[in-house]
Amino acid sequence: MLHRNQGETVPGEAERCGTYKLVADEEARMPFPDGTFDLVISSTALHWVNDLPNMLLEIKRVLKPDGCLMFAMVGGATLTELRSSLVLAELERDGGVSPHVGPFVDFSDVGSLLTSAGFTLPTVDIDTIKIGYPNAMILMEHLQRMGEGNASLQRRERIGVDTFLAASCIYDEMFKLDDDGDDGVEASAQIIYAIGWTPHESQPQPLERGTAKHKVGDVNVVHTETKK
Repeated sequence: MLHRNQGETVPGEAERCGTYKLVADEEARMPFPDGTFDLVISSTALHWVNDLPNMLLEIKRVLKPDGCLMFAMVGGATLTELRSSLVLAELERDGGVSPHVGPFVDFSDVGSLLTSAGFTLPTVDIDTIKIGYPNAMILMEHLQRMGEGNASLQRRERIGVDTFLAASCIYDEMFKLDDDGDDGVEASAQIIYAIGWTPHESQPQPLERGTAKHKVGDVNVVHTETKK
């Protein structure tokens, strides 16, 4: 159940089923005590968070020891075709550029963000999906209607129709769906998958410095002896 007002009591139906949804302000402290959850899952929503490091700290706070955070988020290589087309169109028509696609986290930074927030055993994977559209204008309309428009404060409030038309023509020419000349264009969506754990004594721990029983050079010796 969706519980929209934190000031109201939790509906009886939600208490009986043990599950309900609560709308919470991402900029504020989560309305849950420390160590409440065993698992936190986020699906393609964290790219909208203004302060991602703080959000990860909050998630860690509400997780129990050995709790798990699993999330999928939009990565930095998303909509590269649209970015390039808009940059070229603005340079041609307006003599300058401004951001038209919201900022995304780079794949290489996700592991460091998890570690900095205090998560252990971080695992990060990536997948790039190519999506086909009849043309660039339909792609931009789709993004707007699904609520994934540009919300950057540095964006230009108004863009000329001729600039959008130029961007559409550039997109349609440079990013065809395939090399056979078929109608349609492609759009890239990079999805980052990550898992992190809150610390617990049961988790594997690195050995202290100087406690190794073998040297790295011993590996070459074993390899040489095996060849003989």
